Amino acid sequence: MNNPDDLRRVTGLDQILAFSIPGRSIRGRAVRLGPVLDTILAAHSYPPTIQQLLAEALVLTALMGALLKRDDGQLTMQAQTQDGAVQLLVCDYRAGELRGYVKHDADLLAKQGAEPSLAALFGVGHLAITFDLAERGERYQGIVPLEGACLAEAVESYFAQSEQVPTLIRTGVATVPSGCIAGGLLLQHLPEGEEGRERLHVRNSDHPEWEHVAVLGHSVRHEELVDTGLPLEDWVWRLFHEEREVRVQQVTQLSRGCRCSTVHFEAVLARFPKEDRRDMRDEDGIIRVSCAFCSREFPILD
Repeated sequence: MNNPDDLRRVTGLDQILAFSIPGRSIRGRAVRLGPVLDTILAAHSYPPTIQQLLAEALVLTALMGALLKRDDGQLTMQAQTQDGAVQLLVCDYRAGELRGYVKHDADLLAKQGAEPSLAALFGVGHLAITFDLAERGERYQGIVPLEGACLAEAVESYFAQSEQVPTLIRTGVATVPSGCIAGGLLLQHLPEGEEGRERLHVRNSDHPEWEHVAVLGHSVRHEELVDTGLPLEDWVWRLFHEEREVRVQQVTQLSRGCRCSTVHFEAVLARFPKEDRRDMRDEDGIIRVSCAFCSREFPILD
């Protein structure tokens, strides 16, 4: 079975599953990445620590991006700092397409050891999550301190502080002979279930529905997240099989989606004054533009 598409269909790799539990006012997303993840990581010679970080970030971006109701929207997650080994992490999702990039200081990273904490990687940083809703021409952005034991905890803090939506996230990353596998689970209490009541993160004891689902979510093991022999639907059903109803809403195939092109960069450069573009040219009169996401160079004749 050499065709990557056949591999994805059989193993459930590079897919995201949207589901809901109506009786608990819960929505969920489950994702597992494989070949797409390998393609993104291969664009740069990332050390293992950065590969692990970017893999988790791509899982989180897919989980949040799948919350968008329309394919013309975009979700962007960006973590940035000025004093850490990781200077910039950026990922985005649009219509099932993922891309991501990490800029890091190799010397500072080498001083952090084999398994550095989030604080050791970023120092004092912040996490920005942006929802671009193209159909309404609206853009929402929340910025929170980059805190927690991992990126997943930082994203949970974002939903608690910026969205005030109780959210549980689990992620896992594993290196296997064929490459890298990463998986994740996101559970949220629907805002519709909170009308006329206090927010769930304020008084969990009043909301046994969320408490029950959160306990189940916490029981998810790392092995389940990265088990390519466990299809996403089977995994979700195994986790919530005692519920009266679990609705599978959609399965989305994921792909690596860098949107760089000569036409795109020509349009960007056209916004610069002629004098600035003149300074960008090399001795052959060509402006060479590099895409950080895919590590490709585009020669633009201006």
